[in-house]
Amino acid sequence: MKQRYKYQIAILVALSIITGCSGKQAETTPSASANSSVSPNPTSKPMSSPAATVTPSSSSPGATVTPLASSKTTTKPQGSQAPTVSPAATAGGTKNGSIAVIAKPDSLTALVNKQNSLPSDYEPSDLVYPDVAFVFSEKIEKRKMRKEAAGALEKLFAGAKKDGISLAGVSAYRSYATQKSVFQRYVLKDGEEKAKTYSAVPGTSEHETGLAIDVTGSDGKCAAEDCFGGTKEANWLEKHASEYGFIIRYPKGKAAITGYQYEPWHIRYVGTDLSKEIVSKNVTMEEYFKAVPVTK
Repeated sequence: MKQRYKYQIAILVALSIITGCSGKQAETTPSASANSSVSPNPTSKPMSSPAATVTPSSSSPGATVTPLASSKTTTKPQGSQAPTVSPAATAGGTKNGSIAVIAKPDSLTALVNKQNSLPSDYEPSDLVYPDVAFVFSEKIEKRKMRKEAAGALEKLFAGAKKDGISLAGVSAYRSYATQKSVFQRYVLKDGEEKAKTYSAVPGTSEHETGLAIDVTGSDGKCAAEDCFGGTKEANWLEKHASEYGFIIRYPKGKAAITGYQYEPWHIRYVGTDLSKEIVSKNVTMEEYFKAVPVTK
């Protein structure tokens, strides 16, 4: 009996020891957690410990927060938004913002307007003095034109004379520096916005090509003025200029396309083939070359 009793006592002691060890394990578990208030349930450890969010075990609750570990990838597009910048702000190979520089300024058909500029150092190499009347007598810069255009102008004046129309030149070639001075003068007079409707920013004036000229009657009245429109000289130019390779560059009703108001005195040499085609189609150079409208 004594031995059996001792044996039972030994079993009870062993059970007591085992139970005590299990209790200690449960009590120390929270101390391993970052938060002492977390339940001693071992499955809650990953939730309270930051390290548990990267636990690779598929059975761990940490697997449910995997998206948090890869959330950085969703922010990359936000950090690289440069492609959304306006093309105008990143336009390469241009000057003055979106104004493109003409690659072949010597071309007789070069499209010069508010969107297409001549190089600032461009100067035609074949400038001559056309043998026609001007409203002034001095042989100065604005009397010059490129050789081919000058020859065509002489024929145009002669043709007008045969029809009883006496013409005179007002202003032909202008250098970049001269155009800059002219434009600044108009800006001081009417303000930049108004000036841009009838005068070109330096580099964008057709006068700088040596292919354009302002024409008036021999009496000099209404020279480069609105009152020139409707005169017999203006009517003759509109009807016959294309026969000599010239066009009315800024025709009536096309200001939204050319960027300039009606200028019946401003003619531009483009060669007889192109001038006749442009007139027959009743289009501007912008429309003929399918260029983007200057204004809307």
